[in-house]
Amino acid sequence: MSTSARITSCLYRRAGSAGTTTSVQATRGLRTLSTPTINNISPASRSTRRPNVARQSYNPLLRTRQAAALSTTTQRRFADVADDAFDPNSIERESDEVDVCIVGGGPAGLAAAIRLKQLANEAGNDEFRVLLLEKAGEIGAHTLSGAVIEPSGIKELIPDWLDEENPNRFTGATPAGGDTMRFLTEKRAFWVPTPPQMHNKGNYIVSLSEFTKWLGERAEEVGVEVYPGFAASEVLYKSDGSVKGVATNDLGLGRNGKPTDRFERGMEFHARVTLFGEGCHGSLSKQVINKYDLRRDSQPQTYGLGVKEVWEIQPEKFKKGEIFHSMGYPLPANTYGGAWMYHFGDNLVSIGLVTALDYPNPWLSPYGEFQKMKQHPFYRHYLEGGKCISYGARALIEGGFQSIPKVAFPGGALIGDSAGFVNVPKVKGTHNAMKSGMLAANAAWDALQDTNDSGSVFLYSYEDSLRNSSIWKELKEVRNMRPSFHSPLGLYGGIMYSGIDAFLLKGRVPWTFKHKVRDHEATKPADECEKIEYPKPDGKITFDILTSVSRTGTNHEEDQPVHLQVEDWDQHTKETYPKYKGVENRFCPAGVYEYVEDATKKEGVRFQINAQNCIHCKTCDIKAPNQDINWQVPQGGEGPKYYMT
Repeated sequence: MSTSARITSCLYRRAGSAGTTTSVQATRGLRTLSTPTINNISPASRSTRRPNVARQSYNPLLRTRQAAALSTTTQRRFADVADDAFDPNSIERESDEVDVCIVGGGPAGLAAAIRLKQLANEAGNDEFRVLLLEKAGEIGAHTLSGAVIEPSGIKELIPDWLDEENPNRFTGATPAGGDTMRFLTEKRAFWVPTPPQMHNKGNYIVSLSEFTKWLGERAEEVGVEVYPGFAASEVLYKSDGSVKGVATNDLGLGRNGKPTDRFERGMEFHARVTLFGEGCHGSLSKQVINKYDLRRDSQPQTYGLGVKEVWEIQPEKFKKGEIFHSMGYPLPANTYGGAWMYHFGDNLVSIGLVTALDYPNPWLSPYGEFQKMKQHPFYRHYLEGGKCISYGARALIEGGFQSIPKVAFPGGALIGDSAGFVNVPKVKGTHNAMKSGMLAANAAWDALQDTNDSGSVFLYSYEDSLRNSSIWKELKEVRNMRPSFHSPLGLYGGIMYSGIDAFLLKGRVPWTFKHKVRDHEATKPADECEKIEYPKPDGKITFDILTSVSRTGTNHEEDQPVHLQVEDWDQHTKETYPKYKGVENRFCPAGVYEYVEDATKKEGVRFQINAQNCIHCKTCDIKAPNQDINWQVPQGGEGPKYYMT
């Protein structure tokens, strides 16, 4: 069987192995075959579709592979695998050989993929294979950000991205207008000067999920093999210790970990170079960081949690292109963070709050703080009379320059937020993510021209080009701003220092502030902190957490192993609950974790994980005080299905 037929056969079987449990699973990997009537929808209609409508693939090569699956006779079902003696590992995984495998379909991964195929096409190398795996059922479905983007990255990659003469231009960009910065108290909003890094002239407000979908279509056009719905769950290694590629997870395992009659073995993708662009705190990225000790010369990474809604507001309140940022209320003085509201599209606003995950008080809820923030007169004015149409949350990188690890290792590299290129004072990272993807692509292309097929590849030039790039320069310039808030200067001293650094020093100082502790280590015992009571939601401006989760389109098949791995739930309760009084309930923005009253338990409560609610924000993996929650990918195609985020 040819390589194309083999991978198509596997795609078809994986799509069929999910049965009819969910619409997301039914369309996983084989969007054309499972939704044939969508061929009649125009590209313009696709770009403005509403949630839960599957997007058609534009890649003729992929369609050929999908069509070939219809005639294959190799569809395997394992009707008798429920036998406890059955070992899934006894079934050999399908494999495919590619030149470059990219894990993650965000801006970094897609930029790397597009750049690689641009180079291959320019060289006339039609056989150069670039394959991209994305765990979401559709490209962009797990993508969330503010977002105001600086266009330097996309202009370099696709110069005519907004050109009206380009029929495939991106149509969802709103030119940035005025910038407003406020310091909030409980009832007042005080004007403060906007730091120069936050000026947005020439930038654009976008839905990053829509922008990413558009990038996915451009990737398919240049010949990238884009496979959404494939969750890479394992890093594969050669005998010399270098990365060989990745494997996707097995499908059809029951909650007890045993194969069901829908079992389907995962697939291996072997590559000469593997790029990890999973975003913040990716499950495979953290493995390679640990294996190759990539943080040996950097400080620990630190994170924030962004909680966001998209609203349709009254036309008379809409100020197209206006950008608002605030700091202060509702967060306490010992907690770093800030809020935003961006007016974009037609009467839409993106509103959200970022809370640094090194906050000390375990009674604090980032979700609850966001709901409080919306009741502040400064924001409530715009939201009253409007309608919330979308919700989401995602952990984001805040460590900056000090926390950048080594990015290259034998057989691959980290790109985008997997490495940590967000400019926190600038409130932007997409341009750096895309730039890093292109730098890695250039390095991979050059290295593969100089290496025989069997030799392991090391992207030395990626490390070098990164240090000579705009990414390095801008992150070094602002390196002291974020950690200054946890220096002896405190909140107000941090504001003053950051202002002086932004307007005068611009990073040209001999010192570099350090991130003192990892985020989970900053959490104090509950009895040492003031308990926080959050107001009951009004259902108009503020909402309960399950109502918000319902707006994410999240779905997971219930009968599968819990992807939020806790080795011993009772031991977790014993070690965590008495000291932190259910901190997991409060740091999770999706209601995944609960402590349920249970008189039969010594602590009086039983730990419960509602994995179906998980929106893949990764906060639990970062903030769990004892670091005993391990976030892993669930079945491919599951999780949120974000709209306009």
